[in-house]
Amino acid sequence: MEWSIQEIARTAGTTSRTLRHYGDVGLLRPSRVAANGYRYYDEHALVRLQRILLLRELGLGLPAIAEVLDAGGGPQDTAAALATHLQLLEQERRRIGRQIASVRTTLRKLTEGEPLMAEEVLDGFDHTRYEEEVTERWGKAAYERSDRWWRALSEEQKSDFQRRQQDIARDFAAAHAAGEAPDGARAQEIARRQYEWISAGWQGRGPSAEAFAGVGRMYVDDPRFGAHYDAHGEGTAMFVRDAMRVYAERELE
Repeated sequence: MEWSIQEIARTAGTTSRTLRHYGDVGLLRPSRVAANGYRYYDEHALVRLQRILLLRELGLGLPAIAEVLDAGGGPQDTAAALATHLQLLEQERRRIGRQIASVRTTLRKLTEGEPLMAEEVLDGFDHTRYEEEVTERWGKAAYERSDRWWRALSEEQKSDFQRRQQDIARDFAAAHAAGEAPDGARAQEIARRQYEWISAGWQGRGPSAEAFAGVGRMYVDDPRFGAHYDAHGEGTAMFVRDAMRVYAERELE
């Protein structure tokens, strides 16, 4: 059993260009290349791609993913790794389930005029995990520099910085509504603006490929950010995440 690169890309929600890039860097070689140059992938490659996508979701860059995959030997090692991934996914599903129940309860109580309880409203929300991630990756000093930079801005500068982000969000939503692809020229140009906007907030220190893609994932994983982008159009947050991931792979790695 084998699949063409177009079939794999469509099913995985990625692009043929990304899969070709994975092959070029030795991460996911096709099982067969036809005489016409078309790439095909067998079941072994399919499982390897699943592991690559799972590790990307955990925030690993391509070099780190290659080390993890190369460290594994036979099918038993692969099965053990997938079992660990499954546990993490199950934990995330339970957390998201609690968030959904929390929001439903809040909506019902607001509609019916019932008093709210903090335990119900905040159940399933743990935003400290992002603070810990920032501290681990960039250090407490980086966070404090960013905080000082923001406080030093004038009200006009703050408004301009926020307006730039609103323009970027609206342009992402418009591209998504127009049926543009996340890896297309239009979306990638907006992703470039997003990168520059984030770099400005980091005092000119442009994020790495892993960091930039990680911020994009946060826009989907954290309901606060997801709601900001989806307010401009349903599905915009996921479109932004995918466009940022492609930009990171093409321009920053």
